[in-house]
Formats: sequence, structure tokens, C-alpha cells
Amino acid sequence: MDSTGPVPRVRRRDRHGRGMRGPVAPPQVPLSASRADTFRDLVLDSVERLERRWPQLADVEFLVMEVPPAVPGEPVVPLGGSTPAEKNEPARVVVYRRPVEIRSKSRDERALLVHEVVVEQVADLLGLSPESVDPRYGQD
Repeated sequence: MDSTGPVPRVRRRDRHGRGMRGPVAPPQVPLSASRADTFRDLVLDSVERLERRWPQLADVEFLVMEVPPAVPGEPVVPLGGSTPAEKNEPARVVVYRRPVEIRSKSRDERALLVHEVVVEQVADLLGLSPESVDPRYGQD
């Protein structure tokens, strides 16, 4: 007889023989999309809508950032920004995800706000009014 004592049992998360737990929803179901992915899709939808009317936007880089860089003494947090093209850099439009999410209550409201921000930044970049970039601006 062996005097080393009883062998300790290994605990596993596979209780009751049901197998290991997997994801709650498969990847193709919207539940598995992160908030950042969903927000990025809203920006892309807005850009696609504008590119039909303004083909030159194909050369513009559209970005989503979490928050804007901190500016000391600036009381207003921007929802987006734009920078014109430079030597080797394309023109850029940035939409800041967290400030937009904080200012919107529902997905529909968020989609409208994202589109307004994209239209405003494109208008700034092109030197036009938001209404000339998208005639439906402010009407939704």
C-alpha cells in the first residue's frame, strides 16, 4: 500500500458532464459585436452615404478614436475633427466615440449624431456648409 496519501482531485469548470461553456451568441449575431465595432459601422454607413454624392471623399481617411486629445482650458469636448491633406498624408476626418455615445440615448439617436458629425467635418474639410454636403442635414 502507498503511504503518500490520497491523490487530490482536479477541479474543472466542466460540471455535471455538460462540456465547457462557449460564447453566448455565435459571431454572426449582432450580440457579439462590440460597442466599438457597432460605432465604427455607423461611421462607415455615414461615409458610404456621403461618398455617393461626393466621390472625392474616397481619398479621405475616416477614423474613429475613443476620446479627443485633452486641450487645457477647453470647456467643450469635441465630437469630431478634420485635418486637410498634407505632403504625404491624406485628409482625415475623426469621430470621437465616447463623447458621441454619452450624448446619445439610443442606437437611432447615435446614428443620427454620428452622421451629423461626419457631415460637419466633411463640410469643414471641403469649405462648404453642412447643408450643401448633405441636403438632409439637420432634418432627421
